Amino acid sequence: MHQNQHSSPATTRPEPNRAFSIAPMMDWTDRHYRYFARLITRHALLYTEMVTTGAVIHGDRTRFLGFNPEEHPLALQLGGSNAAELAQCAALAEQASFAEVNLNVGCPSDRVQNNMIGACLMGHPQVVADGVKAMRDACTIPVTVKHRIGINGRDSYAELCDFVGQVHEAGCTTFAVHARIAILEGLSPKENRDIPPLKYDVVHQLKKDFPQLEILLNGGLTDLNVMQQHLAELDGVMVGREAYHNPYMMAEVDQRFFGDDTPPLSRLEVMAQMRPYIARHIEQGGVMNHVTRHILGLFQGLPGARHFRRQLSSAIHQTDQPLALYDQLLEDMTQRLQPRDCEPQPA
Repeated sequence: MHQNQHSSPATTRPEPNRAFSIAPMMDWTDRHYRYFARLITRHALLYTEMVTTGAVIHGDRTRFLGFNPEEHPLALQLGGSNAAELAQCAALAEQASFAEVNLNVGCPSDRVQNNMIGACLMGHPQVVADGVKAMRDACTIPVTVKHRIGINGRDSYAELCDFVGQVHEAGCTTFAVHARIAILEGLSPKENRDIPPLKYDVVHQLKKDFPQLEILLNGGLTDLNVMQQHLAELDGVMVGREAYHNPYMMAEVDQRFFGDDTPPLSRLEVMAQMRPYIARHIEQGGVMNHVTRHILGLFQGLPGARHFRRQLSSAIHQTDQPLALYDQLLEDMTQRLQPRDCEPQPA
């Protein structure tokens, strides 16, 4: 397993350990999910949802750059292509104490393509390189790139190497590679996560051809054993949907990927520790469902999992005492999981 802790020449801060990270996911990896995930894994690198440079510069910075200190290590993912705006946002990311700033070159959505954001930038490696250089000049935290292995019309391995080579020359040393191409016309973002075939071998070849770079594998990863096998040659894995829908799979991450033998919290302990966070959110004018929608998969595969999901997705909307419902649900799950829930479940 590779665990890069190096700093690039222009960087004064140590790199976060990227052996295992949770991918940025729109509408999912908000601050509530990240707080929840951090109760399960102390070490996995977490990412924000993608935030556009325009939102950071012109919008509510408390909303777009705010996070709980417990979420660290945490990286900010930016969407944009204007070098000056990316530089401004990178400086703001550093001021906000993010551990890393990442540029999105993987999102295939029509909405972002029209603004030169996301996967369409794979067709413009010099634009990405210029953005990366501007970001690196503006901050001392690591600047990384998340991208696909290609886009339709530019999907050869030579073109991928050209992209990585140009961006590396601008100073980027860490690439999180979604092992699919993106089809920029005719497929929805959801279809782009499933229909183009996964080609892990392309990412492994990229590491062989760029051994000096930190290469992280993303796309379709669900099995912790398989992930560890990839780390025989690659530097890290970035997991998306599995970590959201089956979050307790992360309970084994600290021991397997970071060598931390501290026993993880049980599912019931995680649920109990979420309560004060939820109560605080409600006291601040928030709605409980904004938090609890992220924890529906906590008991996946166990007795009572359906009851747990139903209470938090349906019954929650029919009560004016949401915390009382949560407390009763914790009691229900404690009873259903007797005699024990203290062991990490198989992935």
